[in-house]
Amino acid sequence: MAPAPSSTYSAVTLNINGEKHTLTVDHRTTLLDALRERLDLTGTKKGCDQGQCGACTVLLDKRRAVACLQLAVAAEGREITTIEGIAEGEELHPVQQAFLDLDGFQCGYCTPGQICSAVAVIEEHAAGWPSAVTGDLSPDAGPPPLTADEVRERMSGNLCRCGAYVSIVQAVERAAGIHAEAVRADESTQDGKREGAAA
Repeated sequence: MAPAPSSTYSAVTLNINGEKHTLTVDHRTTLLDALRERLDLTGTKKGCDQGQCGACTVLLDKRRAVACLQLAVAAEGREITTIEGIAEGEELHPVQQAFLDLDGFQCGYCTPGQICSAVAVIEEHAAGWPSAVTGDLSPDAGPPPLTADEVRERMSGNLCRCGAYVSIVQAVERAAGIHAEAVRADESTQDGKREGAAA
């Protein structure tokens, strides 16, 4: 006699935007469907449902991921950030503010994925990760300048059917500049504290 088939459902606890959500899902449920259909986090959009458009981009452990190709059960134990968790309370993230200031959207459907991707792009660039258009790949080169070509290449997984690419690139460049200034200010503060402690 053949053994009874194992259940195709599991209880998972997902850490989303700093809050834990426990739900029972079919093993085939994508993270996108769990977010939208089960948790009512509809900021993450369903576009192609094939991992090609980037509309469903979220951050998994601060790295970009298309939620339509990520199984919900495989996201357990990971830090998930959706567009709903990008802002700090009422204060918009610099990427969100730049998209608003520079009209980095038209219909807005792809914007949540664009913003999540841009947040990760800025961190990846600051960490020195190269892209396909980075000229100097030597280890001591440091981060390449975040030119429009770099931004376009790094954001190429996110499509905008309205064609707002010019404004999107400008918004990412502006937010990256704000991020760089904040890092420099933080480093200056840390240096001051170290000098004070050494005195």
